Amino acid sequence: MRMATRLAKAVRTAGFWLWTVQVLLAVVFLLAGGLKLVLPIEMLKGPVELPGVFLRFLGTAEVTGAFGLILPGLFGIRPRLTPLAASGLVIIMTGATTLSLIFGGVSMAALPFVVGLFATFVVYGRTRLAPLPARRARGSAGAGSLQPAYPAGFSVSHASASRR
Repeated sequence: MRMATRLAKAVRTAGFWLWTVQVLLAVVFLLAGGLKLVLPIEMLKGPVELPGVFLRFLGTAEVTGAFGLILPGLFGIRPRLTPLAASGLVIIMTGATTLSLIFGGVSMAALPFVVGLFATFVVYGRTRLAPLPARRARGSAGAGSLQPAYPAGFSVSHASASRR
């Protein structure tokens, strides 16, 4: 019963849903972007003729965005990159929705629109609802700090005096 209570409590948190959406988006963009990078350009031709170099750029941006959704939060290094990666994916999905509306109609634009909404949820969630914490460097005053860390009660004047 205790395990079920903890699971129910975790499901109610914004962090749980953000991680779930981030992983699902990462899978979608890894697959979509990976296919754009691996498949021949002739196989990627659709109703809209986009240049091959642009399709490769989109594939690279999608794969990079997928890694940006997961890795900063997973390792705690530069977690502010997660909402930036999600913002880039929102831009890509805005373009995909627009092109789908123009050339395929509303039914074709529904999927990129929903994926864009999920990416927008990650942007909002990781900036306002549940920002990812930065990992503290071991033995330092803070992440990226050049100041040495001293034990509690130990002042810099004692350190310089003990070296004399």
